[in-house]
Amino acid sequence: MARILIIVENLPVPFDRRVWSEATALHRAGHTVSVICPTGRDAEARYAEIDGIHVYRHPLPHEGHGAAGYLVEYASALFWEFVLSLRVLRERGFDAIHACNPPDLIFLIGGFYKLFGKKFLFDHHDINPELYEAKFGRRDWGWRLMLLVERLTFRVADVSLATNNSYRQIAIERGGMEPERVHVVRSGPNLARIQEPPPDPAWRKGRRYLVGYVGVIGQQEGLDLLLEAVRHVVEVRGRHDVQFVVVGGGPALAETEAACAAMGMADHVTFTGRVPDATLFSALASSDVCVNPDRPNAMNDKSTMNKIMEYMALGKPIVQFDLTEGRFSAQDASLYARNTVPADFGDKVLELLDDPERRARMGAFGRRRVREQLAWQYEEPKLLAAYARLLGPQPIATALPGALDPAREASRRA
Repeated sequence: MARILIIVENLPVPFDRRVWSEATALHRAGHTVSVICPTGRDAEARYAEIDGIHVYRHPLPHEGHGAAGYLVEYASALFWEFVLSLRVLRERGFDAIHACNPPDLIFLIGGFYKLFGKKFLFDHHDINPELYEAKFGRRDWGWRLMLLVERLTFRVADVSLATNNSYRQIAIERGGMEPERVHVVRSGPNLARIQEPPPDPAWRKGRRYLVGYVGVIGQQEGLDLLLEAVRHVVEVRGRHDVQFVVVGGGPALAETEAACAAMGMADHVTFTGRVPDATLFSALASSDVCVNPDRPNAMNDKSTMNKIMEYMALGKPIVQFDLTEGRFSAQDASLYARNTVPADFGDKVLELLDDPERRARMGAFGRRRVREQLAWQYEEPKLLAAYARLLGPQPIATALPGALDPAREASRRA
């Protein structure tokens, strides 16, 4: 069995759901798994062993804004990731690095260790050139830099994981990877984690219906479009019987709450911030309809959103804009609003709220699709197949010089 080092910057584990599913799957398969990630709320310990996974955490500046902010954030993360990789190497070693983007800079660490016989797997979470364009609305030197580091990442990778077929095509066509080295491993929900508590009427704030959203509160997530849809439902359609709940934290949370208050909609929208799973699933289980207002752009069109499949796992009908991967995931579990038209989005929410039989039918379809096709249990064998290709018949066991890995060097001399 191999020793695997996973590096992720996006979220601390175990809160990054995809990474935690991968880490525990590899551990169950008999591999020794270490993870390097940032600290965060409820994840402040610099080292922890959780369910047999060795977790090393580092401080990280607040999410960057603008070129200077991102430079500081990414440079700090890369520094700590390399320092902690040396610690992992010394304490238990590793045969392969599993790098999760963003950012697409971990290839620098992977490339260094490949000089000493280590393997490098790239786990493609976000398409960064498209993410850059979504955030800044332009294709300038920064966008071209994202293309360059993406290409270099794929060039260094021995194997890459794609979260869907859109990402697989990017790895092959833009990244130049051989098709057989690109494995699709979707971010299916882990059904063991899904909770279905009884509905809690407190979420409705005395109103008849509840509409739920869960996810990151960021610039490209379309929360501004959702707020416009809320105003359409309440002011234009006169539906004061609908309450909305927005579950999650992120860099745009304070700004989104302020915008909601400025619209006069604060009484109709509950913002929870980041909450434990029990609270998250309570809000979703209490919702009549769940929404995904992701702004239509190249990034969101090609990306698979975890929230969609969590809604489906709970049997909730969905309203979202018509995006390629969102439609692939949800199919008949969702209605699809005209892109960037909040009024149509709001009307489709009301269409479902006023048709309980249709809600039940769509929810049942979504639940069945997740439990029979999209859950993590169907993706785990694909992850292990990718690792079988990465590691070959025998795991790579080459170590760096003994000064960095004394236990392995002592064993070799003996």
